[in-house]
Amino acid sequence: MTRKPVYVYKGDAIASYGFGEDHPFGSDRHAAFHTELAAAGLGSSIQYAEPRRASVDDLALFHTPEYIDHVSRMSQQGTGFLDQGDTPAFPGVFDVAADVVGTTLAAVDAVMSGDARRAFVPIAGLHHAARDRAAGFCVFNDCGVAVEYLRARHDIERVAYVDIDAHHGDGVFYGFEDDPALIFADVHEDGRFLYPGTGSATETGKGKARGTKLNIPLQPGATDEQFDAIWPQIEAHLAAAKPQFIIFQCGADSLKGDPITHLCFSEETHAKAARRLCELADRFCDGRIVATGGGGYNRRNLARAWTRVVQAFAADD
Repeated sequence: MTRKPVYVYKGDAIASYGFGEDHPFGSDRHAAFHTELAAAGLGSSIQYAEPRRASVDDLALFHTPEYIDHVSRMSQQGTGFLDQGDTPAFPGVFDVAADVVGTTLAAVDAVMSGDARRAFVPIAGLHHAARDRAAGFCVFNDCGVAVEYLRARHDIERVAYVDIDAHHGDGVFYGFEDDPALIFADVHEDGRFLYPGTGSATETGKGKARGTKLNIPLQPGATDEQFDAIWPQIEAHLAAAKPQFIIFQCGADSLKGDPITHLCFSEETHAKAARRLCELADRFCDGRIVATGGGGYNRRNLARAWTRVVQAFAADD
């Protein structure tokens, strides 16, 4: 029996999510990754898939109507900032941001239908956007929408969200802080040294969700060795929760040499996390896992780290 491919999303619709040549989140990130992935020669084990656009109803699964309207107005205006100065508006930003969300939802659908073994969306994982505002280069939070979409469209209740981006996934964390069915695990640079300043180890969820959230802040300069030391905590956290689906935000700004962060991982950390999460997905989730690229502002780093994730997703069991 032929194995299903890993879907990797590619196209101008997601490539164009960026804020100009002088901004760390430039639109060249997409091409940097796909050039590296093509050189890896994964052949028929991967299949390129087309982006799609999220509807307003999709966006409203996570975001407030007032915020969606705000982005629409700013998109037409085409100037100014969607937040306090990190996330510029530009003409058409609403549609481009909706393309990122829709593509993550397309990846979810492909995995849920069985058309794909696993799926990877490079220009996605916009984990800072809150339900009611933009933040940190993130207009709409595709991960947050995907959690709600899995529940509303696929009857998946227990979703695990795992984040190894250098920045804390605050939009997801606070969006589901009191939700016990969202299993959260985030390794990040200590918020005392890096935006957004959140993600203390004491933040474990609220009310009935207390204990379902795991935050592991690391000191600047932490390497693969420190990551390896804490990784068993993540596996134990997920295994205890027995999720039905895993969303993996694999931001590459945690690699050594990123221009705006201070962790010192190598791409082997991303490969290891992807391999181990695939094993957990096979154990608890019928293999269902989707990865999103997240941050990463050194183009060589993101290309190599994301390619290692796809290689792990495509590897034979």
